[in-house]
Amino acid sequence: MPAKPATNLGYIPPDGGWGWAVVFASFISIGFAYAFPKSLTIYYKEIQEYFSISYSQIAWVSSVMLASMYAAGPVSSILVNRYGSRPVVMVGGFMVSFAMVLASFGTTIIHLYLCVGVIGGFGLAFNLQPALTIIGTYFHVKRPLANGLAMTGSPVVLFTLAPLNQFLFDSFGWRGSFRILGAIVLNCCVAGSLMRPVNKKVQVQLKSEPHESDGEGEVRKDDRQAFEVQNQSDEKSCVRRFIDVSLFKHRGFMIYLVGNVVMFFGLFAPIVFLAPYAKHLGVDEYSAAFLLSIFALVDMFVRPATGFIGNMKGIRPRIQYLFSFSVIYNGVCHLLCPLATGYVGLVVYAVFFGMAFGMVCSLLFEVLMDLVGAHRFSSAVGLVTIIECGPVLLGPPISGALVDIFGEYKYMYYACGVLMLVPGIFFFIMHYFNYKRLDAEQRQQQSVEMRTCEEAVHLKMNQEEGRR
Repeated sequence: MPAKPATNLGYIPPDGGWGWAVVFASFISIGFAYAFPKSLTIYYKEIQEYFSISYSQIAWVSSVMLASMYAAGPVSSILVNRYGSRPVVMVGGFMVSFAMVLASFGTTIIHLYLCVGVIGGFGLAFNLQPALTIIGTYFHVKRPLANGLAMTGSPVVLFTLAPLNQFLFDSFGWRGSFRILGAIVLNCCVAGSLMRPVNKKVQVQLKSEPHESDGEGEVRKDDRQAFEVQNQSDEKSCVRRFIDVSLFKHRGFMIYLVGNVVMFFGLFAPIVFLAPYAKHLGVDEYSAAFLLSIFALVDMFVRPATGFIGNMKGIRPRIQYLFSFSVIYNGVCHLLCPLATGYVGLVVYAVFFGMAFGMVCSLLFEVLMDLVGAHRFSSAVGLVTIIECGPVLLGPPISGALVDIFGEYKYMYYACGVLMLVPGIFFFIMHYFNYKRLDAEQRQQQSVEMRTCEEAVHLKMNQEEGRR
């Protein structure tokens, strides 16, 4: 187990206890937030025929829902900073439930865009950010493991909802299924009730501890610095309390943001087009759908395993390198995918892609928290998600346009591979220099502290000699 990393939260996180109940609640909230839009695709064909619309029009339902979830990030962050995670998650669960019930009475596709896409997307945002934020208040030493377990909710919920939606669809049609799903998603309200605020027992640490890898090179001396920051003017603290725009001057945050914007253009499209690509190669519908089940099953086990690896003593101090590797690994998988000409090859691709995708998703928010610290994470994730909503919304349609232009899927996979490979290399290079800069800043800070200590000793000796 690695040595305890530094914290300037003003208290020592419990790293266990009720925190594991919070991880379970986050498991449910994050699971619905990420899996719910993907699981609705089972109803697309009947809705498409009912409204007499094209496939591209119906596909925008999930895209709008995901984009709304990311765009509502800052709003969710503001509410979490103001009211805490528990009420925000409960309101989010109710919003998604209300959106699904209201959509079941829809008479046009625009109705579904507004209900499922916008209202439901905002509700999912109120489930995602609070769940990610509260883990950082309960865990520090075991935070990578806790994040990995919580992020496992996405493949588990997707693996569960896929057959359930098929059963509901066969039994009740899409309208009745939407109403039942509206009741099921109320479990997010139950999960929110478990997110009890952490008991912040303030314990001032007198010893200097190792720094977190934030891009400004802020060396964590002791918790008294946290109190000095908290006692600044009300005007500055009011702004930072909601949206910390100073993060755009944060070196590590900008590295993360630039790389992620490019990465998200190619992150989701390979999942969306995996089954259609298999059918294009002559694979039957059920076998093509089973590829997604294989992908989700592998993803399910890789996420907690990655969290465990990230928490290891030799990995935790340089966890950004593990994330960089996982992004590059994704890119390589996509570049090699067109070599799979048969079903066995596609199964192998689904396995390796599930591993790569699980690694990225397990570390995606952990590395951000490692860069900016838990105390600024809520604002950071809000800013990141609203900027990423563009790539999330446009990535799959642009990839689909490549298929329409060339008439083959391989060029789409090549493009997604490059869009993952380039930011992965970018992360490796930039974090190498960022770590060197942080080490230099730490040594400089220690040198200043030593000189200050020596001057204080000399001054005290001179004062004693003067009294004699």
